[in-house]
Amino acid sequence: MKYCAFLRGVNVKGTNMKMAEVCGVFKEAGMEEVSSVLASGNIIFSSDQKADELKTILEKAMSEHFSYEAFLFVKSQEEIQNALHNNPFEKSEDQHIYIFVGNIGIEKILMNAFENASKAENETAEIVDDIFYWKVPKGNTLDSAFGKILGRKNLKDQFTSRNVNTLEKIVKKF
Repeated sequence: MKYCAFLRGVNVKGTNMKMAEVCGVFKEAGMEEVSSVLASGNIIFSSDQKADELKTILEKAMSEHFSYEAFLFVKSQEEIQNALHNNPFEKSEDQHIYIFVGNIGIEKILMNAFENASKAENETAEIVDDIFYWKVPKGNTLDSAFGKILGRKNLKDQFTSRNVNTLEKIVKKF
């Protein structure tokens, strides 16, 4: 089965790694047809194992190889295609759309945090099929009240997010 692993916190705040080296770690851990998409920690690969087993194997391999506490989320090709297809927002030049990948139930925690945060004009969020989607004006991603909540350390092992453009590139590479 084809999967994509979404690594959290790669090439930000001092956690720098080359995607070729990350791909090597995945291959050493038994993954096949390994390749990366962009430098933000999106690794496409094949395996016969289940996603939850792969998460454990790959987090351990990444943590040991790079000497850091690795967090990643594994989604099947079908799950990624569905998340992209179900995006409730229309793309526009002045907005970013993020799709969140994470632990079961994280979408409700994120929606609660979003609802309790002050919002920029035209900033909105929706949950579709247990996936959290966030639309924010360009330039406001890190400065928004919700954006600041996303960086909290107590949530770092719960989710990661990708811009819809990144998911389109991942689907194209499958």
